[in-house]
Amino acid sequence: MTLADRWLLPEGVDEALPEQAAKIEHLRRTLLNLHESWGYHLVIPPLLEYLDSLLIGAGSDLEIETFKVIDQLSGRLMGVRADFTSQVSRIDAHCLKGEGVQRLSYCGSVLRTMPAGLDGTRSPIQLGAELYGHGGLESDIEVLSLMLETLFSAGLSNLVLDLSHVNIVRGVLAACELTDEQESKLLELYNAKDLPELDAFVKGLSLTSDQAAWLVLLPRLCGGVEVLQTAVQGLGGISQSIDDALALLSSVSAVIERRYPAIGLHFDLSDLVSYSYHTGLLFAAYVPGHGNAIARGGRYNNIGEAFGRSRPATGFSTDVKALVALANVHVATPKTVLSPVCQSDALWAKVNALRAQGYRVIEALDDGCVDTVDFTLVFVDDAWQLVSAEQ
Repeated sequence: MTLADRWLLPEGVDEALPEQAAKIEHLRRTLLNLHESWGYHLVIPPLLEYLDSLLIGAGSDLEIETFKVIDQLSGRLMGVRADFTSQVSRIDAHCLKGEGVQRLSYCGSVLRTMPAGLDGTRSPIQLGAELYGHGGLESDIEVLSLMLETLFSAGLSNLVLDLSHVNIVRGVLAACELTDEQESKLLELYNAKDLPELDAFVKGLSLTSDQAAWLVLLPRLCGGVEVLQTAVQGLGGISQSIDDALALLSSVSAVIERRYPAIGLHFDLSDLVSYSYHTGLLFAAYVPGHGNAIARGGRYNNIGEAFGRSRPATGFSTDVKALVALANVHVATPKTVLSPVCQSDALWAKVNALRAQGYRVIEALDDGCVDTVDFTLVFVDDAWQLVSAEQ
């Protein structure tokens, strides 16, 4: 390694310099205060913990994304968190142990082995909220609404909300009685949205005409609210789980249209981004010109089962650094005061009083000052007083 390489950060890992750091911290506080106003209590899980606890119930994708280390004290394998959900689920199950509805929020750094999405980051600052103990439509709508309010509070507008439900894909695949290999191939084609190859693959399967029609229809159920009616006509009656999923999507979209009429609604009923992780409603928010979802969430009722306490759960998460990059976050800069070095009790008391009033006070450690100042502290008439720097 050359001397010039020693200060380089790993690919996909970044840092925040003062201006950006101030915006990130300001937005973090603003959003956590918003969550608190909705009744969500802040939790701060550890950055790393034993791997078998960190990954339990979270799906295979998270295992691949997690950095692993050996604990020198116990010899056990540990992981640096790549996501908060398993940790928050553990807290709900084993630390809080309440039987009623539990609302929890969090914000902190996560680390991933591979870049996430088009922006290539491996070190997001993940902020999110999770609701445990309620499995109905009302909690889905609450968490979805909080996600949208979070994005509005960050200064984002022109949002597009994408809705789907994992039971639609699962119900169709179950009704077609496919082999594991056939199902895996179909999921791959759905994820790629490769319709010509999908059509050819389905033609080669031993299926009834109805089953074939269901499989080729799924990835085409993509668009505005009219998609739901098309889905009812094409998939209705296959199973109760599909009918219930379509009814839930219709109810959720109706509420969102009333609450947020400016939001663009989009449906992709073959969305498989969280296929192995979630158990019900899925939702994601997008902004124009940005390919990745800026926030994503949904229902994951089974995650607590591995901790011995299965409770219905729903939640969402976003990346504070991504929000800062997309939104015009304004941080009010406090007035700056240049003070002589505090060599008297009177000056020390004056400096602390100004800081308590919200001023930013810098001691002049040398003749130069790299900061732009608004006032200087001058000893006038036997007292330390603020004098405008422009005088």
